[in-house]
Amino acid sequence: MKKIILTLVTALAFSVSLLAQESAVIKQMLVFPHQEKHVHGSSIVNLPNGDFLVAWFEGSGERTADDVRIMGARLKKGDSKWSDPFLMADTPNIPDCNPVLFLNAKGKLFLVWIAVQANLWEQSILRFKTSDSYLNAGAPVWEWQDNILLKPDNRFAQEVEKKLKSLPESKIGWAGYAPKYDEMIAEASKDAPKRSIGWMTRIKPLLLENGKIILPLYSDGFNFSITAISDDDGATWRPGLPIVGRGPIQPAIVKKKNGNLVAYMRDSGDEPTRVHVSESADNGESWKATEKTDIPNTASVELFVLKDGRWAFLGNDIDDGRYELSLRISDDEGKSWSRGWIENDRTKEGGYSYPSLIQTPDGMLHMTYSHHPKKGKKSIKYVVVDPARLP
Repeated sequence: MKKIILTLVTALAFSVSLLAQESAVIKQMLVFPHQEKHVHGSSIVNLPNGDFLVAWFEGSGERTADDVRIMGARLKKGDSKWSDPFLMADTPNIPDCNPVLFLNAKGKLFLVWIAVQANLWEQSILRFKTSDSYLNAGAPVWEWQDNILLKPDNRFAQEVEKKLKSLPESKIGWAGYAPKYDEMIAEASKDAPKRSIGWMTRIKPLLLENGKIILPLYSDGFNFSITAISDDDGATWRPGLPIVGRGPIQPAIVKKKNGNLVAYMRDSGDEPTRVHVSESADNGESWKATEKTDIPNTASVELFVLKDGRWAFLGNDIDDGRYELSLRISDDEGKSWSRGWIENDRTKEGGYSYPSLIQTPDGMLHMTYSHHPKKGKKSIKYVVVDPARLP
């Protein structure tokens, strides 16, 4: 009887949370009809005239498919339908993935993405375009394009070794003659070519009040993260020190009330998979070794500070897939969370991941994410949520 009552209480709590979340959703639509081509990794930006621009990558696969390119679409202010997709970027015969859109402090539009050289994530090249002419229909008029080339120095290797030693003891290894995971990563960090290439985009940057841009990056080669920092509105970039842990990738960075920066990261390490967290007390120049939170994680993390000071977490906070995309809200900077669902596929067949989250001046939350309800049906979904209606 107790088990039955507990099950009923859990089901009731789930239903209440789901209903509360659904009442907060005020708009939802696909950016384009479902298709068989692979579409993934979207990013959304709100333009000064009230339009929205979204970018994603599309092709016959991901890093091994040379036809993958960056596509985009526009939602004009007041319109109820997105424009037809248009080309945003294409490196010939090389896959282009993980686009990130943002405006710098001066209103210049940036598109940053990766060109996957040699069809290996760890050989990816950071690329970017900028535009001041982006308010007309169709793709922005790009005035500049270049690569972002980072050159981490020996401090990178020193930081990796120091932070790995500060983590709880790891027993990862295969045999007495095999080097352990930490030892291999520390040794790789001493290799200048390895630490200079393969840094990848996923989530929008944090813009500080002084115009400094903190662009989060990660490496599948090192299986941890780093930031690219610009002190001149994105004209030039330099590496921060790495965000070290066992599997913290794809950081989403916010600023706390005390001025420190916090990064939540997807877990690509050992089980149990949980969202990683790290903190910086020097505006993103250096970071504590990561710790695991109690938030489950499989595929993606997004984090945002709302205008009212609450935190919004959007991601896959489950242990076994991408069939749920949850929106969590915290009024104590991540110490506790209320939880609801943007997607909850009870069949567990679908995939809903890699979200991008922004807030417009009217307070509304706008998000896009990969919408893959079943095999052969893929699109990018756009959802608007009123945070005032969230529990």
